[in-house]
Amino acid sequence: MFVLHETLDVDTVHVIDWSLCRVLLMNDATYPWLILVPMREGLRDFHDVASADKPTLIEEIDRASNALQRLHDPDKINIAALGNMVPQLHVHVIARFTTDPAWPGPIWGEGSVVPYKSVQLSGTVDALKMAFT
Repeated sequence: MFVLHETLDVDTVHVIDWSLCRVLLMNDATYPWLILVPMREGLRDFHDVASADKPTLIEEIDRASNALQRLHDPDKINIAALGNMVPQLHVHVIARFTTDPAWPGPIWGEGSVVPYKSVQLSGTVDALKMAFT
């Protein structure tokens, strides 16, 4: 049975469930930042993903990347799966800009989190859902 790690549950907003991954929006308006969590129990690393699920995982990462590209026209899309703080397998898909506060370094540990305001959050989630279709 799939259960979302409590840290991801607190730090993100649910956008949609795809065939494999739960798509979450990181509640930080500084960066267009999605997190994909395969809805399978006990996954920690990529090698834990069943062979039958791996093509779907790659397709869903690609789908998230393309949506962020269409919506934000970033300079770069970063994809990462670290899992040092949250052991549940999750994939970060982040639109990056040469003008963002952490460029060219990683976003982790840079600045303070700026949560979305409610109207901005609602509009962002709606725009993402439209971009996914």
